[in-house]
Amino acid sequence: MKVLHVYNRHRSGGGSDNAWDQTIALSRKRGVDVRIFERDSKDLGTGLAGKVRAFSSGLYAREAVRAFDALLEADPPDIVHTHELYPLISPFVLEVAARRGVPVVHSVYDYRITCPVATHYNGREVCTRCEDRGAHNILRQGCRDSLGENVAFSLRYALARQRDLFRRNITHFIVLTPFSKKWLVERAGVAANRISVNECAIATENPPADPARGVFAGFAGRPVHEKGIDVLLQAAETTGIPIKLALPKGTNIARVGLPPEILTVTQSRADLIAFYRRCRFLVVPSLWFETFAIVAAEAMAEGIPVVASDLGALRDTIVRDETGLHFAPGDASGLAAAMTRLWTDDALVQELGAGARKRVETVLNEDAHFDRLCAAYDTALCAGPPGL
Repeated sequence: MKVLHVYNRHRSGGGSDNAWDQTIALSRKRGVDVRIFERDSKDLGTGLAGKVRAFSSGLYAREAVRAFDALLEADPPDIVHTHELYPLISPFVLEVAARRGVPVVHSVYDYRITCPVATHYNGREVCTRCEDRGAHNILRQGCRDSLGENVAFSLRYALARQRDLFRRNITHFIVLTPFSKKWLVERAGVAANRISVNECAIATENPPADPARGVFAGFAGRPVHEKGIDVLLQAAETTGIPIKLALPKGTNIARVGLPPEILTVTQSRADLIAFYRRCRFLVVPSLWFETFAIVAAEAMAEGIPVVASDLGALRDTIVRDETGLHFAPGDASGLAAAMTRLWTDDALVQELGAGARKRVETVLNEDAHFDRLCAAYDTALCAGPPGL
């Protein structure tokens, strides 16, 4: 089977970049003929010119669409597997694939199909106003940092929705959790039989760590408000439990605005794994739904339990009282109680750590992921041209 993977790398990387890299590496390892059509947001440049290019290509990436069309004509694949498409590819490539009769499988890592900013979080609360009442609501709420970004995100969302680019041209969707499948069915009107759940493949390369020997509560991810860092800081102050934040490569610590002694920048995957293994538990205090939280699964692979907000896909990735604990999103006192419970109970933290490792080994292993991936491809090949 020849599969063409299509993706736009994020400027600062992230969980979705890691997820598709893992899928592609695993596919090659298992003998799939993998081809790549890639763009990188780092190539946008900086300043006004970069912003203008992001704006225009987010609406219609002429160069990428033409190059993609030429590639399909010269070397047609059996399957096109799309991932992130903004801003340098744009979802108009989906129309090209549909026109040429190539089935498209699309991996859904966020809520881009139903939200202009992909998070359903407006900076203050979970929000579905753009989906319910129109994309102009992003301008009213100021979800992005500038008027220009709000206009750009509003227009490209409205255009994709008006032309029904995703639902009309994608043969089969892959989501990471049952929550995301339910969301696509109820909010995007995608038929349930066009959606497969395939959790990320997470490697277990090391013997499990002993979380009872962990020396801090950890956080891994981008230092942005919707990730709930403020909630974690409040809980840490209340409990006195030491915390450490592992930030992505390239993060400027001076600009983060947090105490530098609790921050570390992980330069490689090995650095991140070493960070997890020093945690007593990982905290994922997100204020938005998430779609999987790959950092949680990576920590679980090392035998580290997770304390997470009780919302969205986090309810699926972290199983309550089996792989970790939940607390009400935004509730610093609830998080403090959960942190204290794990900080003071060696037996509990070891029990949950063992459960976390077991879930990765049984559900998130490479064999299971690849089998689910192939099943999604087979479904798409049998489905014929995309249709409602």
